[in-house]
This record gives sequence, C-alpha cells and structure tokens, in this order.
Amino acid sequence: MKKVIAITAASLAIVGCSNMSNTEQRTLSGASIGAAAGAVGAAIFHGNPIWGAVGGAAVGAASGYVYDAYKKEQASEYNSGYNAGKNNQPAKAPN
Repeated sequence: MKKVIAITAASLAIVGCSNMSNTEQRTLSGASIGAAAGAVGAAIFHGNPIWGAVGGAAVGAASGYVYDAYKKEQASEYNSGYNAGKNNQPAKAPN
C-alpha cells in the first residue's frame, strides 16, 4: 500500500510541474535542492533538519531565481548578436 501511495504522489508531482515556465521550474528546482542540502547539512552537524530544510529551500529558491535571470540575459545577448549578424549590422557591445 505504501508503494502505491508513493507512486501516486510522485506521479502527481511530475504532472503538476508540466505547465511551469522556465522561471518557475528553476526556482522550484533550486528550492528542492536547497531543502535537501539544508536538511542533510543540519543533520550532519546535529542541528534541526526541519530548520535546515527551510533555510536551504529559501536560499535555493533565491539562487534558482537569480540563475534564471542570468540565463535570460545570456539568451537575450545571444539573440541580439545573432539578429545583428543575420541583418549584416555590427553587433552592439553588451552593457
């Protein structure tokens, strides 16, 4: 019975993430990775794993959001250079 519940929960989690934007996916991924790392780190150092998970999730979500902003800026610069080359115009220097 426990296997059925675990499989159902995992399936719902995967399906629930299918309509997310890149920003939402990266933020959620950062939060989940941070929560896991925070809980493990707190348990290793004999702290409260719950508070480690909460702190790790907050830091991970913020990191995922910042990473998403970086990737969007990188794609914008690439597209700007690509379009300039396509139209035979000199590329503008990034700011």
